[in-house]
Amino acid sequence: MSSKPSDMTRPADLTRHAKGTGPVRSRRPVYRDFLPPCNDACPAGENIQAWLSHVQSGCYRLAWETLMRDNPMPAVHGRVCYHPCEAHCNRGEMDSSVSIHAVERFLGDMALQEGWRIEPDVQPSGKQVLIVGAGPSGLSAAYHLARMGHSVEIHEAGPMAGGMMHFGIPAYRLPREELAQEIERIKALGVRIVLNRRVEDLLAEKEAGDFDAAFVAIGAHLSKRVDIPARDAGKILDAVSFLRDTAAGNAPKLGRRVAIYGGGNTAMDAARVAKRLGAEEALIIYRRDREHMPAHAFEADEAMEEGVKINWLRTIKEIDEITFTVERMAIDEQGRPQPTGEVETLEADALILALGQETDSRFLANVPGIEFQKDGTVIVDDQMMTGSPGIFAGGDMVPSERTVTVAVGHGKKAARYIDAYLREDCYIKPERHEVVGYDKLHIWYLTQAEQISQSGLPVEQRVTGFEEVVAGLSEQEAVFEAQRCFSCGNCFECDGCYGACPEDAIIKLGPGKRYEYDYDRCTGCAVCFEQCPCHAIEMVAETGAHS
Repeated sequence: MSSKPSDMTRPADLTRHAKGTGPVRSRRPVYRDFLPPCNDACPAGENIQAWLSHVQSGCYRLAWETLMRDNPMPAVHGRVCYHPCEAHCNRGEMDSSVSIHAVERFLGDMALQEGWRIEPDVQPSGKQVLIVGAGPSGLSAAYHLARMGHSVEIHEAGPMAGGMMHFGIPAYRLPREELAQEIERIKALGVRIVLNRRVEDLLAEKEAGDFDAAFVAIGAHLSKRVDIPARDAGKILDAVSFLRDTAAGNAPKLGRRVAIYGGGNTAMDAARVAKRLGAEEALIIYRRDREHMPAHAFEADEAMEEGVKINWLRTIKEIDEITFTVERMAIDEQGRPQPTGEVETLEADALILALGQETDSRFLANVPGIEFQKDGTVIVDDQMMTGSPGIFAGGDMVPSERTVTVAVGHGKKAARYIDAYLREDCYIKPERHEVVGYDKLHIWYLTQAEQISQSGLPVEQRVTGFEEVVAGLSEQEAVFEAQRCFSCGNCFECDGCYGACPEDAIIKLGPGKRYEYDYDRCTGCAVCFEQCPCHAIEMVAETGAHS
């Protein structure tokens, strides 16, 4: 930080000389806030840059509280989120992106170890909200509504909360203890979760409990079906049921060789779980090539590291007991698989179908005003409300990308709209700042510093059980990663502008208060703009100036 003294007594007329843009200033610098690309890309709407800044300073509790304004389960998300924020991180243009998910996990785990809690932000409102489904979207909505002072009750058809986080994500990716603890913290806000309570008639349920609004977030638990000719099919399972039964301790017997049909993340999980259950060979059959598979690259990499084999460009044409006739495919110019007429045979003792999931929304069919898409998802308006007043829907219930983080983001948004509805108001989204790209940054002062890789279990140890595969960061590593953040688009008081200004036209306002300009001294030379590493300064035309 610069220690240059601020001389506020120098006469303004001494600054009016031919420097920079000359005696007549045509442009002036202004401080502005822009939107970091990581924040912009986060489906949960986290203020990532802000909590990374607090981690840099060692203020972990404050960082966690900032994160918890948007996401109630950081220990979960630090493990299972596919971190689109990192794909958009400007640091990736220089060396490698900040490992945002790993720092989030560090904060989430620390909060669990320290027993940190969140309290409601306002006094009880006297309003009651029914939530159907205790998956990520339902839990998120409940958390935010509780913080807003509303009484929340979740009705869950299953024997425990968590939804697909518990029954769809294997324990080697998401340990159950951390998941359970984060759910307990939500319950500690006063959220009541009623298990083994399947809602068959939403209107009757809403009326019986005297609820003022309802949020439906039951998830997508039905596996899509496929029509494959089968003379005498052997053991055929769907991936959702397979993963759910395994998580519940009722894993089916698979045999020595297992085939998995599909190319998404669920297919990768099913194959890796099959290996852990004793299958000597787990073979994924997928009709496209790797470039066009829906699974994330790291999921496929980890599966193959564990011995999972993938037969790209294959589609099952027929099943005869344990023999599968598959046809080779070829990718056309549009990236679509086309049949070649070439066939081959494969053998497996069991086939697991991982072709996607659907939502069972039939219980809403009798609710007046609710409309559905062809795939069973519910149509909602821009306030996430269905055609039935006071009934909202989110998560896998509505057309969207189906991930935990998207679902949690839906829950937060729905809570805002429900809160406004209960107050007979309308929630209006705040104006979004312009996203700042790498090309606008002035990172002249930085050297390359590659992302720290998370350590993990050796491959040979992974497939012997369901112990967590990927380890977290140490405190030192987490701080290092946070310090790699560019603070894109927002001033972090580096004093670069203050130290560079040749006119002493910049006034320091004190820690956390940033700076302001003395325009009587400023010549518009733009040195501060050029020195600002994060593009928190813009040069704007003077009103009435002549070029």
